[in-house]
Amino acid sequence: MAEKGNRPDRGEYGYLCPVDSRWSDNDIYGHINNVVYYSYFDSTINRYLIHQGGLDIHGGEHIAYVVSSGCDYLEAAAYPESLVVGMKVDKLGNSSVRYGLALFGAAGPAKATGFVVHVFVNRESGRPVPIPERLRAALEKLV
Repeated sequence: MAEKGNRPDRGEYGYLCPVDSRWSDNDIYGHINNVVYYSYFDSTINRYLIHQGGLDIHGGEHIAYVVSSGCDYLEAAAYPESLVVGMKVDKLGNSSVRYGLALFGAAGPAKATGFVVHVFVNRESGRPVPIPERLRAALEKLV
């Protein structure tokens, strides 16, 4: 486990999203299973893109594919903890974005840090496209 002083805090993230842990998130070891962190990150990113950037996940011309992701687990989280995911933009390219993410408990530094890289594509062709203007404007707020 990382030293608490070396872990990021909430102030380093421009968007904070509350996440309710669920009983089913815990694994046999009594803590939230590692793969669930990715679900929390994915939900946070998409909530932001939908609410702040106008992403139409059901019928929009453009969608985003996850092409890379990773997570460092620094301290166990467990149900029934109230959690918060922090999100920022580490790199904003022409058709891609790298998000920096962190999972926080009720208090203290990050319990986990991670990243996700999205590439925006045309829904029909699956080919990369420039990030749509409204989404880019929303993402620029988090750089």
